[in-house]
Amino acid sequence: MTEVGESQAGGKAKPRGKAQVAHRKPTMSDVARLAGVGTMTVSRVLNGTVPVAEETARRVQTAISQLNYRPNELARAFRGQKSKSIGLIIPYLYDPFFANCAHAVTTVAKEHGYSVIITTSNEDPETEYAEADQMLQRNVDGVVVIPASLSHSRLTRTLFGKTPVVAFDRPVSDPTVDVVLVQNTAGARRIVEHLIEHGHQRIAFMGLSRSLFTINARFMGYRRALQEAGLHEDSFFGCGSQGETLTSLKEKLKGLNAPTAILTSNTLATRYVLSSLLHLGVKMPSDIAFAGFDDFDMAEFTSPPLTVVRQPAQEMGRVATSLLFDRIERGEVPQTGNRIVLPVEIVLRRSCGCKHRLPVVIH
Repeated sequence: MTEVGESQAGGKAKPRGKAQVAHRKPTMSDVARLAGVGTMTVSRVLNGTVPVAEETARRVQTAISQLNYRPNELARAFRGQKSKSIGLIIPYLYDPFFANCAHAVTTVAKEHGYSVIITTSNEDPETEYAEADQMLQRNVDGVVVIPASLSHSRLTRTLFGKTPVVAFDRPVSDPTVDVVLVQNTAGARRIVEHLIEHGHQRIAFMGLSRSLFTINARFMGYRRALQEAGLHEDSFFGCGSQGETLTSLKEKLKGLNAPTAILTSNTLATRYVLSSLLHLGVKMPSDIAFAGFDDFDMAEFTSPPLTVVRQPAQEMGRVATSLLFDRIERGEVPQTGNRIVLPVEIVLRRSCGCKHRLPVVIH
């Protein structure tokens, strides 16, 4: 049985050696000639839209390999086919948490045969909007994003149109956009309650800006635990640099009402606070107890090991990306987005004052 589109005359095209196309980028026509088939057959093999005889498909794949042929994904997108790529926008890459999230996204994308275009917003809503717009111009099949400041975000369904989008770690203001979060408020509340159980009555919260959804949610958990215990809050939002953190902490530790325990809002704040404590010669937990929101690789190897609220960064990235691919495959644009909240864990080490030699994990 002759396959449709073998050649204009109905017969097979004459094979041509790869040496004849070595001087330029190979085309689909070159693949067809080398495999002895028509370009339509090559297209069917690449797209998997119509079954092709096993022997024919093998010849096409061999020709593709020999010529090192790469399809023009942008041209395929303009023809209404999928670009086989998704976009990922994150605030920055120097925070291990965001890097772990990005790794999870790319892992799931590879499982689906997709590539990932990664960019950063630097926590700037205008940059974020511009990067999202550029990705849409490159015809990505979907976008996953850790949004910048919620109060100023311009990411809406109007921008993305029919292109699926999923936010994670932080929501966007548009309720039609799917979002994957963690138990920020509950996790912070539980770790503060643990510090109170150790006898601490003056607990400081050191964090980044409250304009960030996650930081504010964790602060609210901190505040709620203190209010229920009849204690006063002591917070600082400005741990965006080592200098600011050191200056603030030095002032806090002066006088009779200095905090006896600290909760940091995220990995970046933890890094700056730990460095400041070391600079000031303050020892944990004898001088001050410490707990941080978010675990990281070296937390168990510090002296003493750090007590943390562990959020599932890898799982959050996987769930968000899997949800995106579900939307892509279904071709859905939801009227109301899903809101998925993943649980956190309390990892008790010795920086909070616990004495056990091995970590105790509370689910």
